[in-house]
Amino acid sequence: MYNVKQNVIAALFLLTAFAFFPIDASGEVFEFKHTAGDRYRILSIVEEEVLINGFISHRAEILNRIAVEITGISDGKARHKAVFQTSERLVYDVLSNVKTDSAGFIWSREYESVFERDKLGQLTIEPRYYMPVVRNVPVFPGKNLNVGDKWYSAAYEVHDFRDAFGIEEPYKIPFNAFYEYVGERKWKDVSYPAFTVTYNIESRPPPVRGRVYPVRISGTFNQLAFWDRALGQIVAYEEQFRITFFISDGRRVEFRGKARAEFVDSDDMDKEKIVTEITKEIERLDLKDVNVKVVDEGVSLSLEDIRFYPDSERMLAGEESKLERIADILRRYPDRDVVVSGHAALAGSPEYLLELSQKRARAIADYLLAANVRTADRVVIRGYGAEKPIADNSTEEGMRRNRRVEITILEN
Repeated sequence: MYNVKQNVIAALFLLTAFAFFPIDASGEVFEFKHTAGDRYRILSIVEEEVLINGFISHRAEILNRIAVEITGISDGKARHKAVFQTSERLVYDVLSNVKTDSAGFIWSREYESVFERDKLGQLTIEPRYYMPVVRNVPVFPGKNLNVGDKWYSAAYEVHDFRDAFGIEEPYKIPFNAFYEYVGERKWKDVSYPAFTVTYNIESRPPPVRGRVYPVRISGTFNQLAFWDRALGQIVAYEEQFRITFFISDGRRVEFRGKARAEFVDSDDMDKEKIVTEITKEIERLDLKDVNVKVVDEGVSLSLEDIRFYPDSERMLAGEESKLERIADILRRYPDRDVVVSGHAALAGSPEYLLELSQKRARAIADYLLAANVRTADRVVIRGYGAEKPIADNSTEEGMRRNRRVEITILEN
């Protein structure tokens, strides 16, 4: 079933990055302000319950991670280049009475997007992009605002219904967003200027031949955003939501829950310097078959000698001592998120290898989390199966190298 909250929170958070300018004692004005070359991250955690026909099916958490770069400013509009990544973990499955046995988030989907936004919040984006989900929120009135002032503007959401309902084009749901400037509010015991956003959505998608489809979509969203005046960016975000899909086969699927998000500034990453530092550490710690290199996403450590029992995610005895040394290296770069990727040799079906590689990556990630190397919202787990071999699968040595786990220290 389509997860309606994929990147909704993080997308709205992304589009509320603006400066707060004091005008005089009688009011404030909100406007976007960006600098070409700025890079930052947005991290959000969504906690949701999924109900089918009024009964709870399962509970899940979704990690939304957005990496953003401001690539230029033209005619008062900031051009954004962004990568939206969604990861999930099952918290509790009611029907099977199973609680998650992993602290890590499993990679789900990734989207790229390019768009522009003017100083009051109007978005310019090609219709082919699926992200951001929430668009033209916020849009400001361009005048001084006092505490208690309210305004509204037209906006819309765009959803990816390809997998769930076979709707191939980005699906658009228009709505009106209602705002109120509420003054100072606290986030983590610090006061920030804040405003609320409230909106409802109501849509009746067209029929999809040969598949079940939503005959009606209805939802309510209530948000509170916080700023840092000195930073000139949003610092945090909270939301309560409820959205229901009325399906053509008679089911009623409801998503309800809450979310929180934070802005994280990103310093430039000297990849070559980090590779040199880690290479020296690998030699000092006498780590065998561990290679480090620059990749597009950041710096990657390839662990080609982490051994598991055959067809299992259980590590052989003594392997954790290697991970202890890897953990020491990762602790040197605490401000960088990581992706743990599992890879397999070509020996089995694609489905089996994908699952096995994901389980092995999760085992490594769970160790790192238990060792307090990162918190769960800073680690993403991904399985590739046998899609990315680095050696010849026709030899035993090549297959050994392909059965590897890679840990990527992310640039943004």
